[in-house]
Amino acid sequence: MTEKKAKKAKLAAPPRPGVYSRGSDTVDAILKAALHVLIEEGASAFTLRRIASECGMKVGNVSRHFPRKEMLVQVLLEELLSPSEGEVRRRIVNSGMPADEALALVIGGSLDEIQTKKMTHLFTELWAMANHNAFVAERVELVYRYVHKLIASFVADLNPALSPDEVEIVSVYISASIEGSTMLAGYGKPWSGMMPKIKGIAVKFLVDLAKTITSEEIRELSSATPAKASSPRRPVRAR
Repeated sequence: MTEKKAKKAKLAAPPRPGVYSRGSDTVDAILKAALHVLIEEGASAFTLRRIASECGMKVGNVSRHFPRKEMLVQVLLEELLSPSEGEVRRRIVNSGMPADEALALVIGGSLDEIQTKKMTHLFTELWAMANHNAFVAERVELVYRYVHKLIASFVADLNPALSPDEVEIVSVYISASIEGSTMLAGYGKPWSGMMPKIKGIAVKFLVDLAKTITSEEIRELSSATPAKASSPRRPVRAR
């Protein structure tokens, strides 16, 4: 098994964290407090002590269910991903919508979520944590692997001439285009007011890209080198 495949296998089946019973009042209170602290106060405040204070518990009560804060991150991501995954699949399967409409739904829905305080703050704080915490980085990567896989299924339907590697390249590009909007046009960001128009452009051109890009174009674009900048022309003096 190659190193890349071994990493994927490791990420594909994360162990269930902590000793907790989802649905109990105590665990629900801890998760609610953890999400509130991460969104409202940021990664620097995301400690078991602060979370315990937020939900009015002792640190020992929190750590009994979640011995490490990283375990809370994993469960929070699972809680957020599962409902959206189920909703997307239901809307697609039940309606029998074509792949281009399904891809447009995923792109548009993702950009709608970016406009909420919850999603903008949550993921920017998780990115900050992931820079210094391998466990959090792996959990965040799992979320993006799910998104890439979902997008790739539509790209493959829309453009069957592409190889699996090319489908993945296109799907990662689409995902990166969506996520990049968070920093510029997410909730409270400088260009948030433009998000409706950004969404319209993204849906149209990213779906068109998935439909029309060819293997030859991907190869050419991958191997192309930036053109040398031409020397600025000196202004011509009037005589």
